[in-house]
Amino acid sequence: MAESRFLVVRNDEEQYSIWSADRELPAGWSDTGFAGTREECLAHIDTVWTDMRPRSVREGTQ
Repeated sequence: MAESRFLVVRNDEEQYSIWSADRELPAGWSDTGFAGTREECLAHIDTVWTDMRPRSVREGTQ
């Protein structure tokens, strides 16, 4: 059985998540260009998402 593939996705608030590669992206989320196994995607998110606050909070626009 092949291992499931996932995409790293990000919303307008620059919050990250993973999404099954064989499903259409939900509204408000975009593909970051990184794909892999669940574990690879979560490791990538750990590397790139260094500030967990939503963009609007970081920028003081909320």
